[in-house]
Amino acid sequence: MAFTLKGSIVAIVTPFLETGEIDWNAFDKLIDFHLNNKTDGIVVCGTTGETPTLTDEEDEALVARAVEIINGKIPVIAGSGSNCTETAIKKTQKAKELGADAALVVVPYYNKPTQKGIYNHFKAVTEAVDIPIVLYNVPSRTGAGLTPETVVRLANDFERVVAVKEAAGEMSYFTEIIANTPDDFLVYSGDDFLASSANLLGADGCISVIANLIPEDFHLLMKASLEGDAALTRNLFYKYHNLMDLCFIESNPIPAKTALAEMGLIKEVFRQPLCRMDEGNKKQLLEELKTLGLI
Repeated sequence: MAFTLKGSIVAIVTPFLETGEIDWNAFDKLIDFHLNNKTDGIVVCGTTGETPTLTDEEDEALVARAVEIINGKIPVIAGSGSNCTETAIKKTQKAKELGADAALVVVPYYNKPTQKGIYNHFKAVTEAVDIPIVLYNVPSRTGAGLTPETVVRLANDFERVVAVKEAAGEMSYFTEIIANTPDDFLVYSGDDFLASSANLLGADGCISVIANLIPEDFHLLMKASLEGDAALTRNLFYKYHNLMDLCFIESNPIPAKTALAEMGLIKEVFRQPLCRMDEGNKKQLLEELKTLGLI
């Protein structure tokens, strides 16, 4: 199944009004911000979009809105995972109906399934819905993770499994997956800090948090590392590596949304249980944003 997206793929935040409702005006402006600054693709309703606090209706409305505004200019990947396989199938089918180009399906969380259970989960989703599937491995959040061996097995067994978002934080995972999957299987970093290094070893880009803040320069960092331009990769990486760290000084997306609010792009509003940053952490973040000229 042809799916060729590479580069900087933003895991877009979900902006809220003080009333707690989705700020649709801000969401539209964020999408335009990325279209105008060379972002290569957008993930809607991922972890950075505070998906656990969204209703099914809001999930669907966000995907539909992104598809409508983007209108084929860049690919839209819809987060459609669940810790219930039947629910993941239903959400993935809805993503297809809404016009998403692919579905990002996370490893079932909280249940802590075995590798056999994880394989069967993705097998069921893949066989039920005719849409490119991006596996999402993030064991720090799910409590269970995809081993490289299971990723390789899924990639080789199912044509619709086209990519993985690898966020285990282990470079060895990238090398094992890249070495043993088909040439057209895409490997995305789910970790901004590791993304350029992984690209130089054969990965294909990043589903990124920091791209929310610096879309054009993160696109350039991904492009440079994908093209093997080590000098430019180093320059851009070291320019932004402190900001990459600060984006995770508290749980994602708290720092990213705080920065976007300071940049005047959204309101500093979260859905509980997420909350505003500790003042000491926020001070560090704002100092770095000022140093970089972002505020």
